Amino acid sequence: MKILSRKSTTIWSAAIAVAVLLCVSFYFIFQGRADAQSGVGGHLITIHDRGIEKVLLSDAETIGDALKDADITLDSHDAVEPAIGQKLVATEYSINIYRARPVTVIDGSTRQKIVTPYQTAEQITKDVGITLYPEDTTIISRSNDLLKDGAGLELVIDRATLFNFTLYGTKLEARTQAKTVGEMLKEKEVTLGPNDRVSLPESTLITSGIEVQVWREGHQTITVEEAVPFETSQIRDADREYGYKAVQTAGVDGKQNVTYEIEIRDGQEVARTKIANLVTTPASNQVEVIGTKLPVPTNPSENQALGHVMMLNAGYGEDQWPCLLNLWMRESNWRTTAGNPTSGAYGIPQSLPASKMAAFGADYLTNPQTQIAWGLNYIKGRYGTPCGAWDAFNSRVPHWY
Repeated sequence: MKILSRKSTTIWSAAIAVAVLLCVSFYFIFQGRADAQSGVGGHLITIHDRGIEKVLLSDAETIGDALKDADITLDSHDAVEPAIGQKLVATEYSINIYRARPVTVIDGSTRQKIVTPYQTAEQITKDVGITLYPEDTTIISRSNDLLKDGAGLELVIDRATLFNFTLYGTKLEARTQAKTVGEMLKEKEVTLGPNDRVSLPESTLITSGIEVQVWREGHQTITVEEAVPFETSQIRDADREYGYKAVQTAGVDGKQNVTYEIEIRDGQEVARTKIANLVTTPASNQVEVIGTKLPVPTNPSENQALGHVMMLNAGYGEDQWPCLLNLWMRESNWRTTAGNPTSGAYGIPQSLPASKMAAFGADYLTNPQTQIAWGLNYIKGRYGTPCGAWDAFNSRVPHWY
C-alpha cells in the first residue's frame, strides 16, 4: 500500500475544498437565476461597472434601490443605463454604469475641462452646453499632456466655416468644411444647369462671412421650407405583453429649404421640378418600445406539442414558439380539418389551396405532421422565421400571412 505524505494529503484536502466551494457557488448562481425567472426572490440584477460584473438578487423597486443593495456608490457626474429612477418590473436586468472621467474640450481658442460620463462628441458637447452643428467635425483621443490635462480624454472640435449663401433667391446662413466654392456646391449637392450662374469663380477660397450667390436665368425658381420626416426604430421588449407600445424618444421632424424650377403659362403654374434642397435642421429619429410577449398555454394540445417539437427540429429557437403558436391559433386553432369557406384555405397552416401540402404527404388532409411540415417550409421560404410570419400577419387587414 502506498502511503501519502503529510504534504500530499494537505494538497489533496485543499483541492477538494476548492472544488466544493466552486460547486456551491455555481449552485447559488444558477439557483438565483432560476428563482428570479420563476418570480421567487425578486429580480436578478447584473451590474457592469468599470469592467467588473456583479450579480445579485434584489427586491428593490427601482434601479437606484438595486444599486444601493449592491453597495455601489455613484458620483453626481456618473450615468446609469437604465435610469436610476426606472421601476423594476421584469425578472432580470442588466445595468451599465458609466463612470465620469475628465475631458478637455478644445473649441478653437477655447479650452475647457469638464467631468462627464458620456462617450460620444454629441453627448459630451450637449452635456457641457456647447452647440455642435452638423457640418462641424470632431476628434476624440487620449490626452497627450498628462501634466496639463491629467489622465483623461481630449475632444477637438473643428468648426465649419460660416458664410452667407443665397440659393435661387433664398438667403441663408450656411456652414461648410469645403475649401473652395466649387467644393462647397458639391458638398451641398447643388447641381448647376446650363442656365445657372454663380457669383464667384468655383476656385474661390471659402472664408468666414463670404457671400456666395447661385441663381438661374430664364425660368422662375422658388424656394420653400419643407419638413424632413423623422424615421422610427423599434425596440422589441420580451417582458412586455404583445400590443404594448410606448415612445422612448419622441421623433422631431427636421427642416429643409427645397428649390423648385416652375413653369408659368397664362399666369398658372403648369410644371414644377426640384433642382436643389438644403437641410437646415436634421430630423431626430423616434425610438419606440413594443411588447413581444405572447401567451403560451401550460397544457398544449397534441397538435401544438407536435408543432413545438417540429419547429425546434427545423432549427428555430424557443423564442419563435410563441409566434408560431399564436399564428396558427388565429388561423385554424391548430385543427387539421379547419377550412375557410370564403378563400378555401385548409388545415393547421391554412394552405391555399389545400393540395399544395400534397408535396409533403398524400395524407395532407388529416395528418398534422404533414401539414406542420409544409407550414414550416412555407414560413421559412417566405418570411424566414415564425415571428416574421406573425409580424406580417398582424400588419395586414384582413389578417393573413
